[in-house]
Amino acid sequence: MRPALIALAALLAAPAHADDTLPATVLPPALPWSGASERLIVAADDPWITPAERAGFATTPRYAEVRAWLERLAAASPLLRIETFGRTGEGRELLMVRAHKPGAAPKPVVLVQAGIHAGEIDGKDAGLMLLRDIALRGKDDLLDQVDLVFVPIYNIDGHERPSRWNFPALRGPLEKGYVGNARNINLNRDYAKADAPETRAMIALLRRLDPILYIDCHVSDGFDMQYDTTFTYAGWGRYAYHRATADWLMTRFGPRVTQALTRAGHLPTSYPSPIDTRAPEKGIRQAPEGPRYSTGYGDFIGVPTVLVENHMLKPYRQRVLGTYVLLEAGLRLAGEDRARIEAAKARDRATRPATMLTKWKPAATPIGWVEDFRGIAFDTYRSPATGRLEQRWTGRPITFRMPIIGQEPVGTVTLPRAWYVPPEQVAVIDRLRLHGIRLDPLDRPRRLALDRVTLTDPQVQRAQDGRLPLKAASFVHAPVSETLPAGTMRVASDQPLGLLAAALLEPEAPDSFLAWGFFPEMLSPPPGVEDFVTAPLAEALLARDPAVRAAFAATLAADPGFAADPTARLTWLTARLPDRSRYALTYPIRREP
Repeated sequence: MRPALIALAALLAAPAHADDTLPATVLPPALPWSGASERLIVAADDPWITPAERAGFATTPRYAEVRAWLERLAAASPLLRIETFGRTGEGRELLMVRAHKPGAAPKPVVLVQAGIHAGEIDGKDAGLMLLRDIALRGKDDLLDQVDLVFVPIYNIDGHERPSRWNFPALRGPLEKGYVGNARNINLNRDYAKADAPETRAMIALLRRLDPILYIDCHVSDGFDMQYDTTFTYAGWGRYAYHRATADWLMTRFGPRVTQALTRAGHLPTSYPSPIDTRAPEKGIRQAPEGPRYSTGYGDFIGVPTVLVENHMLKPYRQRVLGTYVLLEAGLRLAGEDRARIEAAKARDRATRPATMLTKWKPAATPIGWVEDFRGIAFDTYRSPATGRLEQRWTGRPITFRMPIIGQEPVGTVTLPRAWYVPPEQVAVIDRLRLHGIRLDPLDRPRRLALDRVTLTDPQVQRAQDGRLPLKAASFVHAPVSETLPAGTMRVASDQPLGLLAAALLEPEAPDSFLAWGFFPEMLSPPPGVEDFVTAPLAEALLARDPAVRAAFAATLAADPGFAADPTARLTWLTARLPDRSRYALTYPIRREP
């Protein structure tokens, strides 16, 4: 019997409650590694050894131990101050550590967060080591030009649900936190809709700090490869909306961090997001990003944002050390380039785009190539579980030519002068205020020429992150003259966060409030009417509207089941009656052309 099957047999024979039976043999062999960054680890008897260092990076500390260690460090150094900036769904305090030279004026901030996906916790243990070395070991010069704000655990409630079964593809630590928060919301899908208390606290912190650099620490999934530390930006830099900050990330941050990691013995690259994990040779994806993600949100608000994606199959020790090197290099560069970054942010926030991309598709041909991608060979075996060929990574390094698959635009919208949000849409108004988007309430009723959007054939997808998003729909724009009541919020596109407003309020946008299911009342059918009334109305519509008549005939011909279903036929026609309902399939937010 193969070793993996022996381990699986032992797993199945174990008591159902045993949490320590995950077979380690399911992971492929680890590549041997050593590097200069190993010198960052302190001696076993050092009084300021971090919990992860003390455990040989086999485990990672829980929230209470992290807090106690940080409080002891802050008490020993005037450079550090611990603050809270909110609470989780279960009531735990969200911690941040501010590293600042006392007596100096406040400086631009580099914001680093760890554990938004609580099992991907490399950034926490790397940040503890870096804070120690800044506070006590001579690296306080990193604070000469910038302040550091470090959030050690963002998703604390998920972090406090550790298990060996969480993130089983990650090679350490032994137990890892859970991906979602207490409501099972993925916080790195929540920046736009802001449903979670953790997200709301982070957005408020971003507004308060307005950092010159925002680093979000993760661990990748995907396929096996030789690279250990990877990172990227919104749309891989190529598809970013705000070009000045994206160009700084691509031309300054990327080369400097790559150089530092290479010197320290790591193998960095831009994060390779696979088209098909079962066939890596198909290429890696580069695409636009919406504001649901940290990187996309950073792009929309004009803050240079970095996504760190350490490779899941590298040992935890190696991943933590690579993160330390990246954070130190990024902090030092931000200090050197603070004026350049501030200027880039100002240029981006002064832009007023006229259009916004809403849909895209993979490009027909590669937009580039990685000539010598450093991968790992695999073979296949017939799995008795799936009945198909599954991968078995061999640990043998290979190189191959990797295509980069970009995107082609499919849908673009021209942005209006403004959007009008009805006063009853309190959840939308609340979130617009949270994001810092300027709202101008109407002080009296006003009759305006507007653009009204209606939906046809909407489809709701499966539940995702606490909501039922809109999967697909067609959108019909029509000019109308309407009187809007006092209290309606006018949201001008001509403002620094106009692009973010567009991403949230344009109905076609993939991360809009509509796309996230904020208006379920739209999908409710209009009040029922007896068929003996509705049928003549539908007959009159067919008689007077050639377009409806032609579409109805085509649908009858194409769908025999529909043609034989009187209720479906009548429903189809009544959906096209004028002024049948002010709610059904009518987007409540109006656009000012």
